Amino acid sequence: MSLLVVGLSHRSAPVSVLERASLSADAQVKLLQDTLAAEPATEGAVLATCNRIELYADVDKFHAGVAELSTLLAQHSGVGLEELTPYLYVHYEDRAVHHLFSVACGLDSMVVGEGQILGQIKDALARGQELHTAGRLINDLFQQALRVGKRAHSETGIDRAGQSLVTFGLEQLAAGEPVGTWAADKRALVIGAGSMSSLAATTLARLGVRELVVANRTRERADRLAAALSETGVRAVAVPMSEVEHELTRADVVVSCTGATGLVLNAGTVAAAVAQHVVPAARTGADLRAPEGSLVARLAAAAARDGRVAELPGAADAPGAFDDESARSARAAITGVTGGVDVAPGSECPVGLDDTPAGSLTQHAAWAASTPRAPQHSARPAPAAGDGGPVRLALLDLAMPRDVDAAVHRLTGVRLVDIESLADASADAPMAADVDQVRTLVSDEVAAFGAAQRAAHITPTVVALRTMAADVVAGELARLDGRLTGLDEKQRAEITQTVRRVVDKLLHAPTVRVKQLAGEPGGAGYADALRTLFDLDPETVASVSRADLNDADVKNRGRV
Repeated sequence: MSLLVVGLSHRSAPVSVLERASLSADAQVKLLQDTLAAEPATEGAVLATCNRIELYADVDKFHAGVAELSTLLAQHSGVGLEELTPYLYVHYEDRAVHHLFSVACGLDSMVVGEGQILGQIKDALARGQELHTAGRLINDLFQQALRVGKRAHSETGIDRAGQSLVTFGLEQLAAGEPVGTWAADKRALVIGAGSMSSLAATTLARLGVRELVVANRTRERADRLAAALSETGVRAVAVPMSEVEHELTRADVVVSCTGATGLVLNAGTVAAAVAQHVVPAARTGADLRAPEGSLVARLAAAAARDGRVAELPGAADAPGAFDDESARSARAAITGVTGGVDVAPGSECPVGLDDTPAGSLTQHAAWAASTPRAPQHSARPAPAAGDGGPVRLALLDLAMPRDVDAAVHRLTGVRLVDIESLADASADAPMAADVDQVRTLVSDEVAAFGAAQRAAHITPTVVALRTMAADVVAGELARLDGRLTGLDEKQRAEITQTVRRVVDKLLHAPTVRVKQLAGEPGGAGYADALRTLFDLDPETVASVSRADLNDADVKNRGRV
């Protein structure tokens, strides 16, 4: 059997394809189940993050394995095989091991050196163990990848080469200003309460934002996150998803990372929020209104003259102000999107893919289907306010597929940074010298892993050989005992020890040497040679292998 990985990532595919090919938690489970049901594969694991989707499997046939795994990825991602194929990459045996170890060290991440991938690898292994799709190879591979990743971060300076995706995204929003200075005293809205959203909220709290609001589909998770943040000294509150539109009018910075399959914030919602933006009391001396003559300023002025929207900054404080007809008109005028965007109570967008229970995706799909979506555009201008003027609302979209409509890039007074713009920015990021040290570490670990696996492959043959030798010794001693009945116990023990010592000495050198040779490339052939030379029973070898697999399964169960 041999390791095979088929996948796509930000390095091989545009974000638009990754976005469409993203896998929900249920889809990952079904993909794993179907992988094991396929003939070429005996075990497997799925590594799915915001910028990669990879399927690992132990296969007995390379070409059949590639064809089957590619078909399964296309089937479960919803992207046609012909469209997906040009973006797929394939790694086999040692190259597949090298790829995963590089991923674990952050060398293949959008932000080189980021450490969040280790948690995602751990989750992928835990899922495989829970579903019993991870056998000895996948367990050994992923556990070793975690150890290699931890070595890279503890023994090298790879952490200096990059940051977490959250920190990098916030730096892009700050647009050259020190991120601590930029974030200080801001009102922040975090949409989602999963691992990435929690990291974003913690980072914002550390940077000194004035207030943190957490919105999540599951209110209990939002409450727990807000409570944890409050312990750090920042003012943090939890709100239901139905309050997101209102909170947008009060927020200076928004971070969104949910498991929604549809948009959480469309361009109309963001435009209306900017038009009614509430300026914090501590900043009343600053002029944060839309530039004179801009479309937002003209719309706000017209609405105020008609008596439909109160003068800023306090308009959004009036009950129902955000939902009036003028706000809807503003959305339509700016984005061309008509119709309401209100969410019926009880059908809010599900948030936090990693905590979405099975069965809730039906509600999720209903929410996505009922939410109007503005046309998405592939152009990605540099992060800046739409008119180059002051930024009144900064949005960081870390979701895949995206939470925030790409059309928001064009809005006045808004800066949007999303996965695609982060990929563009990270392409120009300098690489630290420590990256070379990590690459050397990865190469050494790949060689050691390969040698260990090849040695383990020959072990059942060596065990079967020694078992056969022990059976021959036992048979000959029994025959001798029948012929020399006058031997006392001391004589019989001396003869037994002598015969066993002779056999052990004869087998010692070849078995030690064959294990050494098995650790080299092509070493698997030595196991075949031993089986042929000593006429070993294939079933005996297979039974030893099965026993090793069972022992490995017990040993690895629950180890992540």
